[in-house]
Amino acid sequence: MIYGYCRISTTHQQVCNQSHEIQAFADKKGIKIDQWIEEIISSREALANRKLGKILKKLRRGDILIATELSRLGRNLLEVMGILQQCLEKDCQIWTLKENYRLGADIQSKVLAFAFGLAGEIERQLISERTKNSLQRLKDEGKHLGRPYGKTYKKLEKKHSEIKKLLNNNVSKAEIARLMNCTWQTLHRYVKKEL
Repeated sequence: MIYGYCRISTTHQQVCNQSHEIQAFADKKGIKIDQWIEEIISSREALANRKLGKILKKLRRGDILIATELSRLGRNLLEVMGILQQCLEKDCQIWTLKENYRLGADIQSKVLAFAFGLAGEIERQLISERTKNSLQRLKDEGKHLGRPYGKTYKKLEKKHSEIKKLLNNNVSKAEIARLMNCTWQTLHRYVKKEL
């Protein structure tokens, strides 16, 4: 089977531009597109929720998926690498027109896949470093990281004397939390900081 895949992100774009380009290529090479997959969906959408994800599951040995460019398949290199890996495992091919890739199980495709993988690993490390640096900067500026404190904590301040009295009477923290209509963790945090 030969699949023609076209994806646009918004209704302001035209899917027919991609299908025309793929059909012109197929006519020139004398091949027939057996099935067209056209979708209007953001590449940010999970692959499983896209028509492309369903087609990738259907692919069989020797099938070819043709797209105008790699960016039509995924939003970043890591996602494209995952798609390419699925196709390599099934002994299928991905052809792109703009980059002129013929990615299959041959050695050149595997070398290219390795290069993509290496680039993806570098991209992951750079993103991780930027994230760590940003979090450290926020921490140094005194900003609270993580979940914001809930309103329940503030509500307990109004019942301070009641909580203290219950604790002095050896009432369990779990029971006090039920009486105060809060979680045990919230009560524990309050007692630790305020009493």
